[in-house]
Amino acid sequence: MDELPTSIKGVLMRDGRVLLLLNGRGEWDLPGGRPDPGEEPRSALRREVMEETGLTVDVGAALGEHLFEVLPGRFVRIVAFACHVTADAEAVLSVEHLEARWLPVDELGDGMIAGHRLPDGYLAAVRRALLPT
Repeated sequence: MDELPTSIKGVLMRDGRVLLLLNGRGEWDLPGGRPDPGEEPRSALRREVMEETGLTVDVGAALGEHLFEVLPGRFVRIVAFACHVTADAEAVLSVEHLEARWLPVDELGDGMIAGHRLPDGYLAAVRRALLPT
């Protein structure tokens, strides 16, 4: 069996808000992406967050992993990490996403935000990031 592609995602929290990005499929996404061959996951996440948002982060604890069906029958292994934004800067939207929002965690509810879905696995990662360590 072929190994599934892996995407490393970051839960970026600031003042009770989480950074979400609206992707071309019309879903909310966490910043991150695929590691380059041989690239360590935390390094890949720092690079991807910078590319997608212009933000510098420290990558913290792993928040778990899940399978995500990006297209019917096409799965990606998602590995999420808690991240700390190192400077008080605003996110700069890249061409990869349509919108960026810092959303209050208590407004995430069931994952429907402004008419767009935050996939369950990402919502679970955000909730795990809020648990005491």
